[in-house]
Amino acid sequence: MPENALLAGRRLLITGVITPRSIAYAVAREAQLQGARVVLTAYGRPSLVRRLSAQLPEPAPVLDLDVTDEANLASLAARAGEHMDRVDGLVHAIAYAPASCFGAGFLAAPWSDVATTLRVSAHSLAALAEAARPLMPVGAAIVGLDFDARRVSPGYGWMGVAKAGLEATARALAAQYGPAGIRVNLVSAGPLRTAAGSAVPGESEAETAWQHRAPLGWDPTDPGPVAAACVALLSPQFRATTGSVIHVDGGYHAMA
Repeated sequence: MPENALLAGRRLLITGVITPRSIAYAVAREAQLQGARVVLTAYGRPSLVRRLSAQLPEPAPVLDLDVTDEANLASLAARAGEHMDRVDGLVHAIAYAPASCFGAGFLAAPWSDVATTLRVSAHSLAALAEAARPLMPVGAAIVGLDFDARRVSPGYGWMGVAKAGLEATARALAAQYGPAGIRVNLVSAGPLRTAAGSAVPGESEAETAWQHRAPLGWDPTDPGPVAAACVALLSPQFRATTGSVIHVDGGYHAMA
């Protein structure tokens, strides 16, 4: 652990670890290197997440979590409490859309698929925050992973709408939780070669655009800059920042 580690003594609950390329995995690794104690969640494949946990600098406990299951959410605080006495930081790295909601199917996607997309990718931020809230003290931070929803991204379909909803949800939560001393922010990343990114039509074209237009350039194989931003937001260094979307995309968002 480096001297003056950003997250020394802090306890984090991190969702969304699916593969070693997951942004959430990079966040968990960087958080541990910065002194945090980490608990991971898994949806549907806990044995896979436990194998990934074993590859971290320090193996982390893994909890089952389905953000569409109210009973599962209701028990989250008690289950997390078996491993840590508080949650100083919560990482929301959850998004899903059926295939019909991507690409040219935007207008044809059935409501049932759209509803799933919105529930899992946007509403889950509020549901997860409320589930963990009993363990979150003054000074705690919630960080979610975003993709810039201010403009249409080819192929992103209803997921773009869900990300706009995620941003609005984060602002609403920031207003609700601010009086309790809890911060809520999002990190908007450029395209990365994750399992989620590979499901988006036109992702390779997006990578090319980023590499040419981002003033700082962009490496779609390196989640490190995004993980570092998440760790900074989870730390006390950003103690007066909430309701914000921090862009970690090489500066692409600022270009006309």
